[in-house]
Amino acid sequence: MRSAFHFAPVAAALVLFAGVAQAIDFRSVNEPAILYDAPSVQAKRLFIIAPGTPVEVVVVLDKWVKVRDPNGSLSWIEARQLANTRTVLVSSERAIARRSPDEAAAVAFEAVKDVVLELTGSASNGWVSVRHRDGASGYLRVTDVWGL
Repeated sequence: MRSAFHFAPVAAALVLFAGVAQAIDFRSVNEPAILYDAPSVQAKRLFIIAPGTPVEVVVVLDKWVKVRDPNGSLSWIEARQLANTRTVLVSSERAIARRSPDEAAAVAFEAVKDVVLELTGSASNGWVSVRHRDGASGYLRVTDVWGL
């Protein structure tokens, strides 16, 4: 009979692998695209998603990707309609972008719910660097956006 000591390295490796396997991948829609209920153009068309909208990649199947949209709905999109450019969607009613990642920093711009912003840096210490399509840049609280 083996002791628990012999299984500890295996358990640690499984926990580490599970953490890696749970990484969330987000992409952005690069053109107006039809979302389907199955991975086929013959499937039921659900709705059209706007360009720039961030989506969470759930499953990749050849030329199709199952995605979760900002409302939480699952559907299929053609892989060619997804860009590597990352965007986020403002999820709060009003988000205030600051000139630096600090609540006391000057206001750079404000954005309202459902505005799409370009992601210009990774999230750090509760803040994320973004750029508005008019060129204004700033830092938003990660709790004010969806798509990270």
